[in-house]
Amino acid sequence: MTEPMHQRILDNLATAVLVLDHDKRTRYLNPAAEMLLQTSGDRIRGQPVTSIFVEPDAALQTLTETAATGHTFTKREAELLLPSGQLICVDYSISPFPGDDPLLLMEIQQRDRLQRISREEELLTQQETTRTLVRGMAHEIKNPLGGIRGAAQLLERELENADLRDFTRVIMEEADRLRSLVDRMLGPNRAIETAPTNIHDVVEHVRTLLEAEGGSQVSLVRDYDPSIPEFMGDREQLIQAILNIARNALEVLTKSPPEDAEPRITMRTRALRQFTIGHTRHRLVCRVDIIDNGPGIPRELQPNIFYPMISGRPDGTGLGLAITQSIVGQHQGLVECESRPGCTRFIIFLPLEASE
Repeated sequence: MTEPMHQRILDNLATAVLVLDHDKRTRYLNPAAEMLLQTSGDRIRGQPVTSIFVEPDAALQTLTETAATGHTFTKREAELLLPSGQLICVDYSISPFPGDDPLLLMEIQQRDRLQRISREEELLTQQETTRTLVRGMAHEIKNPLGGIRGAAQLLERELENADLRDFTRVIMEEADRLRSLVDRMLGPNRAIETAPTNIHDVVEHVRTLLEAEGGSQVSLVRDYDPSIPEFMGDREQLIQAILNIARNALEVLTKSPPEDAEPRITMRTRALRQFTIGHTRHRLVCRVDIIDNGPGIPRELQPNIFYPMISGRPDGTGLGLAITQSIVGQHQGLVECESRPGCTRFIIFLPLEASE
């Protein structure tokens, strides 16, 4: 039997549409809403729609007022919590359907894509600014360091007193330490060497290293998408990039475990289709999430965590994330971070196929 025209229109809309009954439970959602909420109609139908809101009480009040007054309500940049635990930012409108069976029509437009593109442009600009800054600083530091070390070597040859030669050795050792620090700030000192790479081989290697370091203190959870194909990448450098993130999470959870839950790191992979990184659209992209349930990154540090020498730990060097960003950037990818108390998520995007 042919579907009614209104059903076909709703099913083909790009806008997510939900119909709610008088109890604020979902009666219908179109395919666009299923994709946005990452769930099926059968699963969410009959469930309270407020369960997807980060602030359910405020959402329920809004829905109740709309039903009572008959006025359309629009909310900008609201946060929804998906069943996967992912937060998304949306604009939504609620309109009443008067009648014997009063309904509410909810239209949702995702804002994340526009915000993400803007954020990625900012991150890519930040990466290039950081690389330029570090390269310039490295040049200005390494030249005088070479002169200081050379002068200390010449002085050591002229000194007969062994105690005084100890001081020249201290000068040379400190000059070498500073040179090593500058080299680490510059990131990997070789270009990536690409070969067919399986992302799960990379992530599993990191998980094995964490298991050896963390023992039984932290639970390591796998959540892999087996459909992700191999891609051309540098296995060793990708291991280092993911390990820098995962080891930070392990150290945080070891020192500050959550009080009401088992310390946990989740390593998740997903394939994304027709995905844009910066200004380039890719047919297929691998998304790797490293998620921990620790205390989160202080809000004031979050905008700058990928800069060298920025660290939230007293004993941290602040170089691990900068190196990770550099390695992923060489793979034409991107690293992002979302953090709040109880959930810190680092997201790595790696193109799997040629861009369009």
